[in-house]
Amino acid sequence: MCYTQTFLAIITLICSLLLTFLPSKTLPWNWPLMKLLPTAYLRSHELYDKLTQVLAESNGTILCRTSWYTNVDTLVTSDPRNVQHVLNSRSSLYQRGSEFRKVFDFLGEAVFVKGIKEWKEDKKVTHGFFKESGFHAAAPGIIRRTLETGLVPVLRHAAASGGVLDLQEVFSRYMIDATCLMATGSDMASLRVGFPPCPLREAMDDMADAVFWRNVLPEKVWRMQNLLGVGTERKMARACNDLNQIIDSLMSSRKNQDLAGGGGGFDVLEYYIAGGDRKETLTKEFIKANIMTLFFAARDTSAAILTWFFYLISANPRVKKAVLEEIERISPAREHLFSDAEDLSKLVYLHCALTESLRLFPPAPVIMRDPTEEDVLPSGHRVGKSTKIVMCSYAMAREAAIWGDDCGEFKPERWMCKGGGVRHVASHSFLAFGSGPWACPGRELALARMKGVAATILHNFDVEVLEGQRVSPSVSAFLTVKNGLKASVSSRWL
Repeated sequence: MCYTQTFLAIITLICSLLLTFLPSKTLPWNWPLMKLLPTAYLRSHELYDKLTQVLAESNGTILCRTSWYTNVDTLVTSDPRNVQHVLNSRSSLYQRGSEFRKVFDFLGEAVFVKGIKEWKEDKKVTHGFFKESGFHAAAPGIIRRTLETGLVPVLRHAAASGGVLDLQEVFSRYMIDATCLMATGSDMASLRVGFPPCPLREAMDDMADAVFWRNVLPEKVWRMQNLLGVGTERKMARACNDLNQIIDSLMSSRKNQDLAGGGGGFDVLEYYIAGGDRKETLTKEFIKANIMTLFFAARDTSAAILTWFFYLISANPRVKKAVLEEIERISPAREHLFSDAEDLSKLVYLHCALTESLRLFPPAPVIMRDPTEEDVLPSGHRVGKSTKIVMCSYAMAREAAIWGDDCGEFKPERWMCKGGGVRHVASHSFLAFGSGPWACPGRELALARMKGVAATILHNFDVEVLEGQRVSPSVSAFLTVKNGLKASVSSRWL
């Protein structure tokens, strides 16, 4: 092993251990030699708020050296002009880059990690699913099934027993089951009374943690952890093996079901197997990698948004009351489940409240790109090939120039049109679903599922977030709630 790699790893470890004994509030954000790294490691829960503050003091863009030995400049921006330039106007120049592909190496042949040329070809298959009539016909049934068999029974049990639930775990398990049904036609049944063990969820949690630290630590450090089998990389290796086995099993089960004539449903796996004119080129590894990507994209983002949504409405009774009034206008009936597309489309204020939650707590708080050649951003900053571009959607949500002086407030009305309906905001100012070529194709499905879950809960149950919890972002690749969100549940229809 290279002596330089060993030295860097030891220095990083010693620095982190020594700093552990210092009060976190006294830690500076700019260290000699190590720059941002030590404090980012120890104060990661404050990182996005700190970035927001610094960007506000720097006209929305800062250029810094991450550490003395990486020889990589990092430009962080919340300027919509720069975001539009990078993600749309000159998207062919700004790629996800080799560093991005290294961080997500466990996704193999997934379209998510490919360059623009390969991506354009493969997206015809991976994104085409969302345009199929069979997909739109199947979606409401999947929502209803997961509400009936999972969410409502768990909440009823909690209400009857007077127990306390972690809402984030509830939503995470719900999205695993709903996503697995959509992706493979199989129900993981992870959201059941008693919360049975769910190896898929555990593997995904470990992988998300590892991805976060791969983005924070220098590559040499996490590569060494991987080689030695320690830290988050040890969990990553085990999680990758578990997840591959789970997906292999799901694919085999679906194949056997089809051979026995028991298929007939419409899901992503069936769509890939059909393959159209690409059937012969869709390898097993390609299908596995893209199913895995779908698990992450659909589960973590929606579960996080729902958790933040319930946290925000608990702190804003006026908004909660307005959401409930709208729900009751749509369906005054007792014990109603919201899964019908027509019902969900009428929940305009709830849609706005969920979108406002997305604005304040975007699941992907930063988006990264690497330029393939030198360029000048609209802000006037020059970037070279070794410059990493980091667009901070978390900070953009707190930009008064974009959202007004009340940008820090939870205000669903900012999304309402005067004549009713939801106001459109340019994607380069609101990055929750991405922008440009890599924009999320599952936006409408995600919002429909979240509205179905939120409306069903609020209509049938009183959910009270427990006081005294310290609610802050977790140390992970997605902006989840650290330590979850505890709440008591009671039935509205005793």
